[in-house]
Amino acid sequence: MPEPLVIVGCGGHGREILGIVSAINSADKQRWKLLGFVDDGPTKENLHRLNRLDVAFLGPCAELVELSAKYVIGIGDPRIRAHVASEIDEYKAQAAKLIHPTATVGLETTLAEGVVIFAGARVTTNVSLGRHVHINQNATIGHDAVLGDFVQVNPLAAVSGGCRIEEFVLIGTTAAVLQNLSVGVGATIGAGACVVRNVPTRTVVKGVPAKSD
Repeated sequence: MPEPLVIVGCGGHGREILGIVSAINSADKQRWKLLGFVDDGPTKENLHRLNRLDVAFLGPCAELVELSAKYVIGIGDPRIRAHVASEIDEYKAQAAKLIHPTATVGLETTLAEGVVIFAGARVTTNVSLGRHVHINQNATIGHDAVLGDFVQVNPLAAVSGGCRIEEFVLIGTTAAVLQNLSVGVGATIGAGACVVRNVPTRTVVKGVPAKSD
């Protein structure tokens, strides 16, 4: 029997997750029953897009209190995602884990609640993904990597084996973090950057090799 699910955030990232839910249902005989979206501040444009997709807008996040459903956060910014998760924790709702059917997850890999793995992503072996980590389209996570809570790995980015990525980190599109490196809490790796040394906490790096401003 399909399990009820709500997506939090009706912006573009949330609607991409709608596509993941649809793909899972096609491959797994209706694994999820999507009730709709909640959002504390939806734009008129995004509400119109939901209407065109024939998906219900259920109201603010507080509606989760009344719904017997799991949820997933469809927000790309790691810190905003963390803030929303802290509010939802008060509602005692349980987060779902979503893995697109075309993604792969290797052996001895740990996925915490709220993890979303998008189409074509590759998570290899002995990897640990923290709460509400999002691995976007065609990104790769190498062996023995550890990603803390609320990490965002954007499309086509590569985290090499043995890396430790602390919470709230954003890794930009096509960026690469070389093996056995660490990226500190709240750091940002710019799109296309190649990280060749450890990145300190709350640092923005970009370029090849990646450097701070």
